[in-house]
Amino acid sequence: MGMVGCGTAQGAARFQYRRGKGYGPHGDTHLRAVKQFDSESLLDGFDTATNRLLSVIESEVSFRRPVTVALDITAVPYFGDVEGMPMVSGTKDGDGRAFKFATLSIVGQNVPLVLAVEPVRESSGWDNNPPNRIHRVVRRLVRKAKEYVPIEMVLCDREFDSMRVFQTLSNLNVNYLIPKRITSSERKAIEQIEQDDQEVAVESGSVHVEQGSHGMQFLYVPSTKSDGTTVFATNARVQPEEAETFCRRYSSRWQIENEYKSIKHDFLAKTSSKDYRVRLFYFVFAVLLYNIWRLTDFLLKAAADGEMDYAPVITAGECVELVSSALLPPD
Repeated sequence: MGMVGCGTAQGAARFQYRRGKGYGPHGDTHLRAVKQFDSESLLDGFDTATNRLLSVIESEVSFRRPVTVALDITAVPYFGDVEGMPMVSGTKDGDGRAFKFATLSIVGQNVPLVLAVEPVRESSGWDNNPPNRIHRVVRRLVRKAKEYVPIEMVLCDREFDSMRVFQTLSNLNVNYLIPKRITSSERKAIEQIEQDDQEVAVESGSVHVEQGSHGMQFLYVPSTKSDGTTVFATNARVQPEEAETFCRRYSSRWQIENEYKSIKHDFLAKTSSKDYRVRLFYFVFAVLLYNIWRLTDFLLKAAADGEMDYAPVITAGECVELVSSALLPPD
């Protein structure tokens, strides 16, 4: 179902057409089996699978350590009734509804694998959920990923611009690079930079919250998308002459956007189920298929010349065909 983008009825019919009526469960049987799992056991299963995947490449020299990782939240649209649906959240446009999932992924010049998945439960107008505390999601994701690999740098978008997030990452002994929302204090600093005819500036700062405190820096560098200035927050020590080069590392975060596209368009089974266990299972399984694809691509590159780059040598469609050939052996 995940590999051909269909639901239970079509998936069962296609499989039985290829293998015969005696093979594969009925669609309803599949759903009943999935609903026997709770969310915690599904995520535990994903963690076990991730550990096995990483064990395959831990001896590969071309797998660089420590790793740079990216955190983000993706939404899977939902169009049904929201009554009694606490895991359904609103979308940024204010009109849509979606299930949301946070992920932590390896990015940069390395094998792009998703190391951890966390459901996101937000406060909405139709439920009594407490306000989302994103720093807790960050803590769980990073702790889980650190069980597998050492982490050098964490990249997040402006959605994670929060003193609590900064302190959480500092407490976990990882460096972070996060663009800041532009407020009055940042505008004032940018105006001063322009008056001084400078392009780059580094400003020292500190974080003081209930979880602790630490020193950090604000990096003012030319925007790569416009003529303006972008401001980054980091707990790494960066000199002004290094700031622009250092902030270019953030550009590798775009990989996670392509990752979400592949997960949702190449590997996610379709369903109209209101049961969150089904929704979580389908998303986690799609991520697992994505990881299998990227692991296969990595091993092919390692066997060929050891050169690693983001562009795959095997497409998602080709990987699907390989897996399908194992599920559906020739007569």
